[in-house]
Amino acid sequence: MAVPKCASSSVKRALAELDPQIDTASLEVPTSNENSKWHAVYPTQRFRPHRWEKVPDDWFGFTVVRDPLKRLIACYTDRVVTRRELHNSPRIRSGQVNLPADPDPDFFLQNLGAYRDASSVIKHHTMHIWLFTGPKLEKYQKVYKIEDLETLRGDLAEWTQTDVAFASENKSDISLDIDDLSDQTLASLGPWLREEYAFLKDHYAQTR
Repeated sequence: MAVPKCASSSVKRALAELDPQIDTASLEVPTSNENSKWHAVYPTQRFRPHRWEKVPDDWFGFTVVRDPLKRLIACYTDRVVTRRELHNSPRIRSGQVNLPADPDPDFFLQNLGAYRDASSVIKHHTMHIWLFTGPKLEKYQKVYKIEDLETLRGDLAEWTQTDVAFASENKSDISLDIDDLSDQTLASLGPWLREEYAFLKDHYAQTR
């Protein structure tokens, strides 16, 4: 299952290029962003138990996870700074909510709940990870950290007996690290982060 801001565009592109039923050269681009065509082929969906009932036992089920705080930072650098998604929010544009459309990272993350309410795009990209993966990661044959995409590439190549390549999609030119955030920001994110790190305890540990 794909998770927003967990290399989903890169993985979807690789899968589309492996799929014999997909002519990647003729795919339409539904938005101004080139990689939106991969999401049109494989839409990211929230977890629903009934979808697992038809999955065969030999299915190579995998998901990619990311450090929770870094996932929020990636949402900010890509969706807020690079794509300026908040300028598309009718509630922000109209002044219905008193939020800047170009917030600095601390303001954005300290007011993440309000930005979620104002923008469905921000909400989608900052939901708890288990809303996409489901509540039990052990259901997957493999869970890859985003730092281990090369391992995933090798496993896919072995499973399909085909060369697999991962292109870098949605890579932001904005440099922002965990240490750039204020203590106040981290405190405001505390409850959300504790739940995320508890869920991903076998993969990531909270360092701040």
